[in-house]
Amino acid sequence: MTTLESLRGGLIVSVQAWRGSALDDPHVIAAMAQAAQEGGAVAVRVAGLDDLRAVRARVALPVIGLIKREYAGFKPYITPTLAEVHAVIASGAEIVAFDATQRRRPDGADSAGVIAAIHAAGRVALADCATPADARAAREAGADAVATTLCGYTAETRGAALPALDVVAELARSGGFTICEGGIRSPRDVRAALDAGADAVVVGTAITNVDWLVREFAGAADRLS
Repeated sequence: MTTLESLRGGLIVSVQAWRGSALDDPHVIAAMAQAAQEGGAVAVRVAGLDDLRAVRARVALPVIGLIKREYAGFKPYITPTLAEVHAVIASGAEIVAFDATQRRRPDGADSAGVIAAIHAAGRVALADCATPADARAAREAGADAVATTLCGYTAETRGAALPALDVVAELARSGGFTICEGGIRSPRDVRAALDAGADAVVVGTAITNVDWLVREFAGAADRLS
C-alpha cells in the first residue's frame, strides 16, 4: 500500500509521554511530532485521542494511531476493542496499531474482525506482535504490516533480548512489511534492525522520552559525584 511504501527504509518516531509527566500534554506531543517530521522521520506513532488530534492538526506525516486502555481481567491494552479501533480511525490516523497477540480481547473480537474494521474505513492495519506465531496469524488474517512491539511484554516473551533482531529476521524471511519496535537505543541499533530485514524502525524512548533520558544522565552524574 502507498502509505507503507512511504515508510520503507525509514525511521518512525514514537511520540508518547509517561502519564503525569510534564510532557503529557497534547501541545507538547504535537510539537515533538513536528520536530520528528522536520528531523527526517517518515511517520509518527501516537497514543490517545487528544494527542492524536493535536498531532494530526500539526504534521503531514502518516500517523500510526493507537489507544492504550486496560480492561480488568484482560491482558491486551493496545487498541484492545473495536470501540478503540473506531476512535483511532475517527482521529484521522492513516494506520491503526492493535494488539495482535493470541490473548483474549475484552470484546471478544479476533484479529480478523479488527483488521476488517480498519480496512472498511480505508486505513492500514498494523499488528503489534510478540512472537513470530502472532505475526503469521495476523498476516493470515489480513494485516498490512506486523511489528515486534510486544516482544518482551507478554508472559511468553518476558526477558527477551531487545531489540528482537532474531524475530525481525524471521518475520522478514516470511514476507510482508515488517517493523522493528522495542529496545532501539542508538543509530547503530536502527541500522542493525534494517540489516536484519526490517522495512522500517520505530524509536521512542531514546528520542522523545525526556523523563527517561534525564534520569539516565542524572544517574550517571550521581555515580561520578
